[in-house]
Amino acid sequence: MSVFTCNDSGDRLCSTEDCMPGTGVYLRHGYIYSSLAGYVLRKNEGEELPVISVVRETEAQLLPDVGAIVTCKVTSINPRFAKVHILYVGSTPLKDRFRGTIRKEDVRATEKDRVETYKSFRPGDIVLAKVISLGDVQSNYLLTTAENELGVVVAHSEAGAQMVPISWCEMQCPRTHAKEFRKVARVQPEYLQA
Repeated sequence: MSVFTCNDSGDRLCSTEDCMPGTGVYLRHGYIYSSLAGYVLRKNEGEELPVISVVRETEAQLLPDVGAIVTCKVTSINPRFAKVHILYVGSTPLKDRFRGTIRKEDVRATEKDRVETYKSFRPGDIVLAKVISLGDVQSNYLLTTAENELGVVVAHSEAGAQMVPISWCEMQCPRTHAKEFRKVARVQPEYLQA
């Protein structure tokens, strides 16, 4: 994705042979023009032509990109994957809500066939993950936790207490001492900087 500034509405951005129109633009005589001043976003959507859009400065934001470390909250789980809402890219909060999916095979690097989603995540868990495939507002980003530094960083027990990691695959409630399975992140100092 590339971003540049458009100073005026009516600026000619490109030919319809080079891009497809997105939001904040209009077509005239085979060219795409800006319908407002702001930031021009050029995003590749797979094999098709890139989509060109213009957003106002207040609407421009950081988007999750392949390789980015994101902080997300688990919303639901099933035997095949965990659904999450992406909250931060690095240490930058997102204005819009982006959805992500952590597939069972992307939970850890080894013994992928033995992963059980419910033993890795629970709804409400805060997880560090890496983006492995792009989505958009309508679809999910594919995420992975298959690195030692990625996984659950905050989890709460059934008693409501914040649990403490005791191994790479377990957390413990400080109140009840009950243990629960999780794919625990070995958090590095650079991920903790706010």
